[in-house]
Amino acid sequence: MNVLLLLAAILFILMTLIGGKKGVRSFLALFFNIGIILCTIIFLLSPSNNPIIITFVACTIISCINLFFINGINKKTISAYISTMITIVILFFFIFIVTEKSMIYGFGEEEIEELSMFSFYVGIDFVKIMVSLIIMTTIGAITDTAIAVASPMYELHHHHPLISRKDLFGFGLRIGRDILGTSTNTIFFAFFGGYLALFIWFIDLSYSLGEIVNSKIFSAEMITIFCAGIGITLIIPITSWITAYALVNMKTSIKTTDENTGKEVI
Repeated sequence: MNVLLLLAAILFILMTLIGGKKGVRSFLALFFNIGIILCTIIFLLSPSNNPIIITFVACTIISCINLFFINGINKKTISAYISTMITIVILFFFIFIVTEKSMIYGFGEEEIEELSMFSFYVGIDFVKIMVSLIIMTTIGAITDTAIAVASPMYELHHHHPLISRKDLFGFGLRIGRDILGTSTNTIFFAFFGGYLALFIWFIDLSYSLGEIVNSKIFSAEMITIFCAGIGITLIIPITSWITAYALVNMKTSIKTTDENTGKEVI
């Protein structure tokens, strides 16, 4: 516990020194998101609850925390939030179909021995559970990409208010292309870092390459990575279009909050 508190204190100090007030909000957002995830897990344990609905509500709250609580309510965060919600809805349908067709839900044979003493008739739809798991895995990367695209577009329009929507949209796409590779690689290496022990186990059991690729655990994680990559790729044009439309074409005055001063702006 002392190590955890020490690391948390170091993280808080660094985020405060470098990020200022926004760094403090980002630090608090970590714990808010952990609380949301824990509440989601508790609700998912009940067979009477729909995992899809619970996950969508959790993703909505997490998106609000990551975007509005940290960066304030302004045109770029509103655009990023709308883009995130649209992408999540599209991914729900896509991931549901992929999960059902690939049959990656449930337990793999590597896990059966450890769980053999328990009953598998728990009354839970594992297809929906797997869909929820993949969505919760991708929500952080999706919101991160959305704000990373919307923020420079907002700054460009602020300094060049006469820029056309087409040029602003193209600028957003170029920003998205620059961060696309690093975002997908981050998810990819996070998987290999978390499942390094699994690969060592595969080697000890003398698994062939074909057996590793066809393993349910490995396939489920790779499909999760691919779905996250699809979500990151898909949100780039969606965010670019919505942000360009909101900045250039929306004539209605909307009162928002400046992220630095906290004052209301139009």
